[in-house]
Amino acid sequence: MWLSALFPFPAEPLPAIEGKGVYLRVPQMKDFVAWRTLRDISRGFLTPWEPLWPSDDLTRGAFRRRLRRYARDMVTDEAYPLFIFRRVDDELVGGLTLSNVRRGVCQAASLGYWMGAPYAGQGYMRAAVTALLPVAHDVLHLRRVEAACMPNNQASIRLLESCGFTREGYSREYLCINGTWEDHILFARLKSDPIARLMSREETLATRLSRVPPAAQ
Repeated sequence: MWLSALFPFPAEPLPAIEGKGVYLRVPQMKDFVAWRTLRDISRGFLTPWEPLWPSDDLTRGAFRRRLRRYARDMVTDEAYPLFIFRRVDDELVGGLTLSNVRRGVCQAASLGYWMGAPYAGQGYMRAAVTALLPVAHDVLHLRRVEAACMPNNQASIRLLESCGFTREGYSREYLCINGTWEDHILFARLKSDPIARLMSREETLATRLSRVPPAAQ
């Protein structure tokens, strides 16, 4: 595929993607300890929203196999996994993946993501998704980026809506999550949709205040 010619992997990983306060890059073996530590301390936070973890999931051998699968998926244009790092200190905070890439008359992929418990609710995932979307549309030439989340995952629903995704449907028993087949709300973002601009904390506060009646301010 075109990717193997442009970016031989793993000798030359994909270039980093810069976002507001974060950057995204392809996972590497040197990330193992940080990844294992973050996933381990976030287990209780993540498992209600993820497939069952294999018993050896946090071992070095499993991580090495994961990297081999990542490399194969990128070279064959099937998936693009990325880790999310905080720019100020290079701390690993989470990850996301464009998977199930469909070409031909479809030109679409599915977006999945996870955030470490210590970093949730701080805007890092929104910054990462916002940075990834132009790459998905303009570099990978995807017309649609799709995502799905469980109806009770309000944080994920807010994230997708704030990043310009549109709610398109509802699928019963869509994915097996934590050992149970769960319904999911379906979202998608088209290349023609506007990308939501990340506001600073000051801008966000000003926007919220502008919606409050004068007597209440």
